[in-house]
Amino acid sequence: MQTPNRHFIRHPNGQTTAYLYDTFVDPWGPAETILIQHGFGRTAEHFYHWVPALGRRYNVLRRELRGHGGSSVPSPGQNDAYDYSTATIIDEIKDTLDQLGIERVHFVGESTSGMLAEIFAATHPGRVHSVIVCSSPTHLPLAAQQFLAFGKSSWPAACRELGSRGWAEQLTTASGTVSSSDPAYLEWWMDRVAVSDGEGLASYAEFLGRLDSRPYLGRIKAPMLILCPTNSAMVTIESMRDLAAEVPNAQLQMIEAKGHEIYAEAEDQCLAKVLGFLGSL
Repeated sequence: MQTPNRHFIRHPNGQTTAYLYDTFVDPWGPAETILIQHGFGRTAEHFYHWVPALGRRYNVLRRELRGHGGSSVPSPGQNDAYDYSTATIIDEIKDTLDQLGIERVHFVGESTSGMLAEIFAATHPGRVHSVIVCSSPTHLPLAAQQFLAFGKSSWPAACRELGSRGWAEQLTTASGTVSSSDPAYLEWWMDRVAVSDGEGLASYAEFLGRLDSRPYLGRIKAPMLILCPTNSAMVTIESMRDLAAEVPNAQLQMIEAKGHEIYAEAEDQCLAKVLGFLGSL
């Protein structure tokens, strides 16, 4: 598969955000935009197969996280200068939309990026039409972080010591995660993860260890769809039911799959639920 050409946003803090933008809507009429924010270790390219299903009706913006894909990593000399905080990450999402002239989005947050979608919707309600979270925890307990450490002293240490591809290889062997038996897909998947720098993943893992969307959930006013995996190593059905109970206008949909990355393993189920939800708004 050909590597797509990324576009870039430079933020006032000096960091750059990479993104892919696709649209196949009729050019003479208005169209709403879907923002897809991938989860940890993934890139915008991991969601290539969502574009055909969504792009005929919506503009599709696939944004890459700090330290992932083509987005910049604060250099060692910048560690003290760059405020790696929730406020900074949320502001960079807002600045991306501002610079692209996008007023409102349907915010799709996959895995840990569901927390970003929830916090963004709570703090910038005028910028979202709806929220869609996919296999998304509201925080990462110590047990989850230890699971992602793969025997190293910590999750960030694993990213630094193994490198991005080495960490990805470990994840593919863990039950309830990637869950594909296709060696060609797994090779492609790991190649995409390897685009990111190990230090970029490590510093973002440190940020995720502190991230918690639970204080924001009751403030979300936008309609919300929760795609719940039935066999994830990272989230439980009970925790997803708890999430649905906390958000005033949320609906929960079960996705039958073997692992956590249902956006790929169960893409048809996910996209059917997403399009049905968007069509009901």
